[in-house]
Amino acid sequence: MIILRLAIRNLRGAGLRTWLNAIALSFAFVAIIFGQGMLRGMNKQAEDASTAFEYAGGQYWHEDYDPYDPLTLENAHAPVPPVLESLAAAGKAAPILVIPGSIYPQGRLKPVLLKGIDPAQKVVAIPTAALGDTTEDLPLLIGSRTATATGLAVGDQVTVQWRDADGAFDARDGRVVQIMETSVGTVDIGQVWLPLAQLQELAGMRGEATLVTVARGLGRTGHDRIVLNSDRVPNGAGWQFRDPEFLLSDLRQMVASKTIGQSIMFVVLFLLAMLAIFDTQLLSVFRRRREIGMLIALGMTRAQVIVLFTLEGALHSIFAAILGTLYAGPLFIYLNRNGFTIPGMDSFGFALGDRLYPAFTAGLIFGTTVLVFVVTAFVAWLPARRIAKLKPTDALAGRGT
Repeated sequence: MIILRLAIRNLRGAGLRTWLNAIALSFAFVAIIFGQGMLRGMNKQAEDASTAFEYAGGQYWHEDYDPYDPLTLENAHAPVPPVLESLAAAGKAAPILVIPGSIYPQGRLKPVLLKGIDPAQKVVAIPTAALGDTTEDLPLLIGSRTATATGLAVGDQVTVQWRDADGAFDARDGRVVQIMETSVGTVDIGQVWLPLAQLQELAGMRGEATLVTVARGLGRTGHDRIVLNSDRVPNGAGWQFRDPEFLLSDLRQMVASKTIGQSIMFVVLFLLAMLAIFDTQLLSVFRRRREIGMLIALGMTRAQVIVLFTLEGALHSIFAAILGTLYAGPLFIYLNRNGFTIPGMDSFGFALGDRLYPAFTAGLIFGTTVLVFVVTAFVAWLPARRIAKLKPTDALAGRGT
């Protein structure tokens, strides 16, 4: 306790030098928390949006289906297995038929993916209820990005073209009944949604689907997992189950790659702050030789003196945390509640909305505080080791090694 009080008194006596080091360290402290909180918030928002609008509790894919290869769509369809049909009838699954097609807005050709889905489904958050409009021969649902790219609005008529199961081209005029707002580009960009039964009829693929999205909770735990993974729908028999971990893996890898790139900047900033602490402690040991000799002469061991100087350096991180809390705490609370807008958010490659909400968790703040304290203490200890080689008589005389 005496060493702690002495360390605090010495830092107070250092005056401006102490606060300059604390301010520099607080910038690195706040930057690390802000950057990590932003990436965690982006990841959480993207995962929540992708789960809500597309993946739900997982998907059964036709064995030939590859979402990154449109050439596979010609053969990637088959009758829905009975167990999945029963789940769909109970509202716990949503079969989706995907076929390549084209639309002709204002006479221009626009390649799209035609996706058929049950208008009454509740598995994903896509507002498919509008597709149940019986007043239209071919109701169409598109996303806001597709609407912007094609110039289409609600009520506009557009020609839709596709190739059926026999390879023959066919076309029909459809009408846009709703434009949905979603941050998930994979259900929006270049996608046109139609009623499943009508698309199956038009394409000559009655009762068939390309993938089946199951409700959240299915395929994870309990009795539902046993049913989904039973021999009635075995992997390798035409359908493969893709759980949310698999479906979100690309997103998480993207977040990890951005985290690595961001960490390089944090490390450079952190090293600059540590260099300031190191130089301060090295200069302190050199200038306070007489004080060190007096402390040893009064009965303090060399180990205790080393602890004193190390503690002085480590306390800079505590002061930095206090300063960071004062000027960044209110900002973090505001951003956590209200978020903020970044121009060009679509270019990030994430399923983000109009506003980004960082995730400043207690674990992130506590972990960063501990990391900064430990590293600062280590950096302060490095020059303090020289005290062990200092002779008290030389120190009192102003000489040192």
